[in-house]
Amino acid sequence: MNGHQPTRQIATQLPGGGVRIAPRTNRYRRTRRSELVIWWREIDRVLLALVLMLVTVGTVAVAASSPASAHRLSTQTKSLGDLYFFWLHLRFLSVGLLAMFVASLLPKETTRRLAILLAATMLVALVLVPFLGNEVKGAKRWLWIGFSLQPSEFLKPGFAVAVAWILSWRVRDPNIPVIPITVGLMLLIAVLLMAQPDFGSTVLFGGVWFALVLLSGLDLAKIGWSVGGAVAAVVLAYFFYPNATHRIDAFLSGGSEFDQVDLAMRTLVSGGWSGSGLWLGSRKMALPEAHTDYIFSVIGEEFGLIACALIVVLYCAIVIRVMMRLADEEDLFTVLAAAGLTAQLAGQAFINILVNLQLFPSKGMTLPLISYGGSSTIALLLGVGFLLAITRRNPYLSREMTDLRELART
Repeated sequence: MNGHQPTRQIATQLPGGGVRIAPRTNRYRRTRRSELVIWWREIDRVLLALVLMLVTVGTVAVAASSPASAHRLSTQTKSLGDLYFFWLHLRFLSVGLLAMFVASLLPKETTRRLAILLAATMLVALVLVPFLGNEVKGAKRWLWIGFSLQPSEFLKPGFAVAVAWILSWRVRDPNIPVIPITVGLMLLIAVLLMAQPDFGSTVLFGGVWFALVLLSGLDLAKIGWSVGGAVAAVVLAYFFYPNATHRIDAFLSGGSEFDQVDLAMRTLVSGGWSGSGLWLGSRKMALPEAHTDYIFSVIGEEFGLIACALIVVLYCAIVIRVMMRLADEEDLFTVLAAAGLTAQLAGQAFINILVNLQLFPSKGMTLPLISYGGSSTIALLLGVGFLLAITRRNPYLSREMTDLRELART
């Protein structure tokens, strides 16, 4: 017997009284294929290529830095293999790339709803962290739910989209107090983060919030008040928040954190322009958190300052590409959400790079799409998926530019 499934047929009545028999087509397969074709046409392929280039660089960099961290964390009872963190990174990277791909397939409205739901869920999880969280190196930032979850990392992409959505309400009703609403949300998140403590993430969230408020059409007077408020918040944090006091003092006058940053800077420049070569670096072996916070310095030692400069160029290219994509965008939410997600990615990258260059206090922040990480890697790639979904567009449709000046006058 024939092992194939029988082909279903459709009978069609012809005008002359005859009947035409035609095989039934597989509509599901055709629809799925057409959806992928549409996705490929609408996706920003240049942005996707830039992201994948950074991910590839990160995979090699984690392989280079894994021996240093594995040796530092090995004990007399447990010895970690040189590529221990590299193999773990590949697992997290696989999950993250899948999340990015699935998110990029979503329609814009579905992406918005999912991101807002994610932000609300992670905000609740953030409330639980001080009570149920696992303490690591004096900070409670993780929840154990069968696996280790860092809510603040997944809150980042959800926060950018949620604030963009709130600020876009002004298009429908200019009288809605969107600025006070977002200020309240930002203050709540800041309090929860500083309770962990996590001063670095607080600064990053504040920067993303300020960028979105600025783009939404805030007038110059309010911008001045916002800048003044940010400066006052940093001053108050310095005098009344021990974590901020310690990091700022260490940066300005030396100390344990400054010693780490100084070591990172020396590691960064030790490879010269071309680097010592993969697995040939020696200074990295004394570097703390070589696979996460200071992976940029490992890249400098083993692949050279030219490789470091190319990484900076890639991050700049992502920012420029998104700006070009939004130049003629007519929807305010799309502009704000894409800008917020890009600001979060680029802001975290440049904070990490400035720390490695000894130009910024140590923040304990990973290098996006490059550093090893569990929650951080998956959340960042999910955020990229949101960005790809939000910036999708029909290449055959023209758009008009959103006039943000009109919003500023309302």
